[in-house]
Amino acid sequence: MRCSLHTTPRPDEEPVTVVWGELPPGQEREAVHAALLRTAAELTGAPAHRIRLDHAPGGSPRLTGPASGLWVSVSHTRGAGAVALSRDRPVGVDIETVRPFAAGPLARRWFDTACADWVARSPRNAGVRAFLWLWTQKEAIGKARGHGLAAGGLTQPLPLPADAPPGPTGALRPLPDDPSAACAVLPTRSPRHVLALAVADG
Repeated sequence: MRCSLHTTPRPDEEPVTVVWGELPPGQEREAVHAALLRTAAELTGAPAHRIRLDHAPGGSPRLTGPASGLWVSVSHTRGAGAVALSRDRPVGVDIETVRPFAAGPLARRWFDTACADWVARSPRNAGVRAFLWLWTQKEAIGKARGHGLAAGGLTQPLPLPADAPPGPTGALRPLPDDPSAACAVLPTRSPRHVLALAVADG
């Protein structure tokens, strides 16, 4: 996992560091944790062996030792993983593998009407990518806020482009109902994965 991305939420904030990569199936969890510790060591200048991975009461990851001041998030799916780290504010990251599933019915089941209609309007054979474009951002937002997809996370309004599915947005965009939070689908140079990042107020 050495594909690094840096994105700046606002001009007055430090960049968020995102590291992602394709991984051998079955090794995703261990590789993601190793990448988190290695990247935290690079950002803080501290020896990696002095940094430990712990979990908050709600289950979200947190670092102890010299990297305890970093906000972090992790995600893994079959064959890939991602980590996000920020000095300034809470972050959330989510990565999903593109695979066949009934995107339209699942969107109707889980999403608000606007998002479900947007998925339904996607061109033939593009519904899965449209669904994952939404799902990963909603998951990332929930992680940044500290509650995952609970507390209405799946019905979180998102800024919807006219066409579905769009490519990576790259730049973080404020949420329609909460300008203090922002999200984006990031470029991966891989058609097999969708990667999203979100930031929120601490």
